[in-house]
Amino acid sequence: MEFSFYVLTITLVVLTFLPFIKNQHWFFKVPDFGRIQILVLQVILWPISIFFLWTDINAIHTLIFILLSVAMGYQILILYPYIIIKNKVYNTKNKELISILSVNVYQFNRQYQPLINLIRKTKPNIFITIETDQKWEEALSVFDHDYQHYKKIALDNTYGMHFYSNLKVSKIKTHYFVADDIPSIEVHITTAKGDSFILYGIHPPPASPTEEENSKEQDGELMAIAKKSLTQQNSMIVVGDFNSVAWSRITKLFAKVSGLIDARIGRGFISTFPAKYRLFKIPIDLVYHSKDITITQLKTLEDIHSDHLPLYLEFYINNKHPDTNTKVTKGVLEKTTKLIDEGINETSDNR
Repeated sequence: MEFSFYVLTITLVVLTFLPFIKNQHWFFKVPDFGRIQILVLQVILWPISIFFLWTDINAIHTLIFILLSVAMGYQILILYPYIIIKNKVYNTKNKELISILSVNVYQFNRQYQPLINLIRKTKPNIFITIETDQKWEEALSVFDHDYQHYKKIALDNTYGMHFYSNLKVSKIKTHYFVADDIPSIEVHITTAKGDSFILYGIHPPPASPTEEENSKEQDGELMAIAKKSLTQQNSMIVVGDFNSVAWSRITKLFAKVSGLIDARIGRGFISTFPAKYRLFKIPIDLVYHSKDITITQLKTLEDIHSDHLPLYLEFYINNKHPDTNTKVTKGVLEKTTKLIDEGINETSDNR
């Protein structure tokens, strides 16, 4: 038992610090996704390490206790913004609330009605679907009348995307930042009260054993959007399946360069994937927004037979011009450009 405890503890310590290594291979990225579960296991093991140290103070027990304590403290430091829940009360009087539903449908899910029913029930102003192919496009066409502004990108490579809005749209543009088969959508929207904002819907490819070997395309797409935000003068919100967690190195760099705020901070993890395995859920469907946008509600909705849970949010735009003067050093800007170039130059063997 003691040997098994040592092996498990050392493994968890290694997994804690493995993402420190600046390597874009999936092997160094995966532990970031499991930080919540790793911390839970470390919390369970910590009193056991104290017991071993109490019963026999020796070099091995002392080292194990120190390593476990440091690793656990580091995990808490990373996850702290999502562990501490701030129950804010929002004064929405005279505010125009805007609602968005973002959902990765799982392309091979052919049960269309649960999502259709969910959209009819929640009545979002905007909804974005990810991994939608031609069959999904045909199923969602029932909303063409109620949502007269839309963009349909049906693909069979799990990177299709569909956008629907009942708010006024002045511009819709499809970007292919790193590859001609990975779309992102940029939409310029005006509310009934005349407030305008820019919405990006994104779905960069993940680095994983079953998909891309490295995160170059993912990193490039995120940084391309972050760089574009530097020249945007409007309020801005980015939603979608990031295939990354908010505390990963690349997502933090995305927030730093773009100046956008992680909507989950102070609200909890709000995990979306995998939908059916509660103990292994992680938050990879993310929302980032400019400082003049106030998110009043962010939550997951009912299972629609996808591997992701739908993500629903409500927000309003404050009556002030957004602070777009993000300070980015020359070094950070050069790094951003390098990551974009690497993403563009990367070729995929899986699509």
